[in-house]
Amino acid sequence: MKTKTICISTVFPASVEVIWAKLQKLSTLQYITAPYMTFKPINNISGIWKENSSTDYNLKLFTVIPFGVHTIKVIQFDKTTLSVYTNETSKFIPVWNHRIVLKKLDNGVPVWNHRIVLKKLDNGFTLYTDIVEIKAGWKTIFIYLWGNLFYRHRQRKWLNLLK
Repeated sequence: MKTKTICISTVFPASVEVIWAKLQKLSTLQYITAPYMTFKPINNISGIWKENSSTDYNLKLFTVIPFGVHTIKVIQFDKTTLSVYTNETSKFIPVWNHRIVLKKLDNGVPVWNHRIVLKKLDNGFTLYTDIVEIKAGWKTIFIYLWGNLFYRHRQRKWLNLLK
């Protein structure tokens, strides 16, 4: 079974600290993934992401199409390296490994994003990168294509969240 990897980066007009605080909350995931996907926790409903935790979600596509149970195992959630790594799985997608990497950028770097000049909002800029490894047999290419749209959507929603 071959894998496909998605890698999408965006410069966010916010400090690493602001993004990290939002990244820890389940409510952030629910906001940035809607309406492409909705996640309703089945267990571990603390609403805070923690290293070495696992949570099952009822997943819906486009808020109405049931897509079964999706399990997210948080392998790494490390503020010192500014990275998050999860192993995710469902009946339809056996491997969905997701890494988020943050990189603090100097304030003096000229920033262009989605053809719009970003304004400094809170004390800095952060390069935010999603790297996703997908393995789903014959469905891999279709999930990869959908995933590219999905992660671009997520990063646009992040920009809205940070306004």
